[in-house]
Amino acid sequence: MKLTVLETGRFKLDGGAMFGVVPKSIWHKLNPADSNNMCTWAMRCLLVEDGDRLILIDTGIGDKQSDKFFGYYLLSGDNSIVSAITKAGYTPNEVTDVILTHLHFDHVGGAVQYNRAKEFYEPTFPNATYHTHIKHWDHANNPNPREKASFLVENFACLESSGQLHFSDELSSIGNHVTLRVVNGHTESMFIPRIQAGEDIIYYCADLIPSKGHMKVNYVMAYDIEPLKSMEERYNFLEHAYGENARLFFEHDPETTAVSITRNNRNQVVIGEEFRF
Repeated sequence: MKLTVLETGRFKLDGGAMFGVVPKSIWHKLNPADSNNMCTWAMRCLLVEDGDRLILIDTGIGDKQSDKFFGYYLLSGDNSIVSAITKAGYTPNEVTDVILTHLHFDHVGGAVQYNRAKEFYEPTFPNATYHTHIKHWDHANNPNPREKASFLVENFACLESSGQLHFSDELSSIGNHVTLRVVNGHTESMFIPRIQAGEDIIYYCADLIPSKGHMKVNYVMAYDIEPLKSMEERYNFLEHAYGENARLFFEHDPETTAVSITRNNRNQVVIGEEFRF
């Protein structure tokens, strides 16, 4: 098995939105804001080579939205998932599976691209099966008013008509060493992939724990549709991950990719050492 971290650029989001009710005097120390209260975040994906499977987890924000749209998020770096995969020594045609943790635009934007003539959208990975949860698919296609701006139908509609969409569920396996956990506080039925890499267990935390600054149970985002459920899910997840001696992979942390976990003197699960692939 081989794991490859894919950096697909950075974007900015309001610090208050990312940390909810936590005061700026506290979260500013975790991720300093600019003069407009905006903090920089990564859009970090993961490529898992597992036997004859090449599994991609999330696809970044993509590059097909308008300049006006991207201007809201102050993008920097190369936000193309295709470029990231190419730099890693692979091609989009080699990807066999794409796990979409959820369909918010910063996680699914690279899943779909324009065709060459820019007449319609097509899957970026023509030979891949795209995995999402049926409840989340229905949720994204019939969004509540709070999340509506996060679900852009052009990012995922053609996956169904292409015949490449597959509905997976809790504990579904993708290949021999990737299984899926489901949580619901951030959005309906979001996947948390679990990767068994030799003796190491790695959880791709998606937006359950988007960065190391969100390790405390009550540091939930204002974007979460059920913040109390997020707190409960985060606590239970961290206890479970600690019991497995697992590593945590952060999709949005601007500096740190993955960490081990330990307990502090108050018996809380906290960050241990940085983990490198």
